[in-house]
Amino acid sequence: MLQPTRATTRLSKFFNVLVQAFKGAEIDYTSISIRKAIVLLAIPMMLEMIMESVFVLVDLYFVGHLPNSAEAIQIVGLTESVLTIIYSLAMGLGMAATAVVARRIGEKNSEAAAKAGMQTIALALTVVIVISLAGLIFAKEILLLMGASEATATEGVTFMQIMMGTSVVIMLLFLINGIFRGAGNAAIAMQSLWLANIINIILCPILIRGFGPIPAMGLTGAALATAIGRGTGVLFQIYHLAKGSGNLKMKLAYLKPQIEQMKAIVKIAAPAVLQFIIASCSWIFLAELVATTGGDHGSAGYQIALRLMMFFMLPAWGLSNAAATLVGQNMGAGSMDRAEQAVLLTIKYSIIFMGVVMVLFLACGHFFTAFFTEDHQVRAIAVEALRILSYGFIIYGIGMVFISAFNGAGDTWTPTKINIIAFWLFQIPFAYFLAKYINMGPTGVFIAIPVAEIGITIASFFIFRKGNWKKTAV
Repeated sequence: MLQPTRATTRLSKFFNVLVQAFKGAEIDYTSISIRKAIVLLAIPMMLEMIMESVFVLVDLYFVGHLPNSAEAIQIVGLTESVLTIIYSLAMGLGMAATAVVARRIGEKNSEAAAKAGMQTIALALTVVIVISLAGLIFAKEILLLMGASEATATEGVTFMQIMMGTSVVIMLLFLINGIFRGAGNAAIAMQSLWLANIINIILCPILIRGFGPIPAMGLTGAALATAIGRGTGVLFQIYHLAKGSGNLKMKLAYLKPQIEQMKAIVKIAAPAVLQFIIASCSWIFLAELVATTGGDHGSAGYQIALRLMMFFMLPAWGLSNAAATLVGQNMGAGSMDRAEQAVLLTIKYSIIFMGVVMVLFLACGHFFTAFFTEDHQVRAIAVEALRILSYGFIIYGIGMVFISAFNGAGDTWTPTKINIIAFWLFQIPFAYFLAKYINMGPTGVFIAIPVAEIGITIASFFIFRKGNWKKTAV
């Protein structure tokens, strides 16, 4: 009888871990090997982030083939740029939930983890209602402010209203997944976005182009498909919260306001939200700068490049989220050295992943952009943007892991300060200088992005080495 080789045994073990990552299980991530813990968390988290970016790419693909594709792409891109404020709030609150829940899970206090998660949901619902109403009322004005022409803004009003009006769904989708990630239930977070995307992919062509008795709705159909898909994903999340899947045993009673708990969450969430808003506002300014210096074609090309970049960057963000969970849980368990080792090992994986993505963009940029538009002017700008942005991909990946490590430890002020300096005091003035004073137009904006990210990574490295993040109390 043939004995299995060492390679076969390793392949079998890896396959078993892969299956475990997809299915999900209640695991103590503070006791298993760090390498296995990263794989179990990172695979579903990366796939979760891929699914989030698929939302935009699916919409972009179908609207990119509408008769007025440049205008439609610009509307989707500008709306998504505004929605990054919602994403910022959701990710900030989600990061706070991840940090607190992970720390309580590491302390083996699952009841406190569940209470923290529910209190964060209560806070989020209070905030997002106001933003939704503002988006419904001032949809056209927002698009005009973003640099859209009068005709484009008029055409995009309904799309903007639907997307902003259903922002509560976006908020809950990000936030609840943050809670699941903190508890180590990454598979549930992944499954919710898979479900949401399947529905979106099915509904997009039906509602955009029409099918049988269903009339063609164009951009409105794209917005409805996205809202329905995300809404279904949230219902899936709520089902698992109510069911008590994994380490979290949620109860409606936990929604009752607990002042001390809310103060603790706000203390972490406020700088986390500010952290993401700073970055988002920078992206919004850059989008407006490209629109005003490059026109509709420049704006559409930039939005395609940005969406493609985010499609490949979000898996790296998922990988860095694994580091956040491991940092939080191991700090809760009192294993500071293990928390640091998890970060350094995650960085190695991130370098490999982002290196592959960089090569893909440099070699296949024309192919990727051609998939979304047939407009040669739009495609040329998108290819140029991808080429310039891709030079900094490896640096982006390293920086994301460090930032996630700080956030996972509950030290949300450090990334916030880094973002203020890198984005507002450097990136925005530098992009404006290159685009307008040097007359480089959109190219100047593209160059400013990787330069700023390099600064973020260098600053994060030295602060991480200093080690003050290990003293953060949550």
